[in-house]
Amino acid sequence: MIKYTEDHEWINVDGDIATVGITHHAQDALGDVVFVDLPSVGSTLAQKEVAGVVESVKAAADVYMPISGEVTEVNEALRDDPSLANTDPLGAGWFFKVKLADKGQLDALMDETRYTSFSATA
Repeated sequence: MIKYTEDHEWINVDGDIATVGITHHAQDALGDVVFVDLPSVGSTLAQKEVAGVVESVKAAADVYMPISGEVTEVNEALRDDPSLANTDPLGAGWFFKVKLADKGQLDALMDETRYTSFSATA
């Protein structure tokens, strides 16, 4: 199940673990990504708290936690090759994985249809 935030993050839930990244819309708006700052494994962050930063040739943007939880893994390949956020944002360009603290928070996030409409006007 993939959900989206108004800040253009996506979250793909598989059981109690979710993978988080930025959307196609976000990477298009940013341009060529040159650096990512990822959260520390083991850190516990609240929903909407800043979890990292993505920098491009145009701008820097915060990456927010779509839901509360504990970071269980970060994408080291993305640190080595930040352009993965541009070339495969919903696949190899994922940012981190998180153990969900409250699955109920997912209900407030957008499904693909709502996000597509939202991002068309953003």
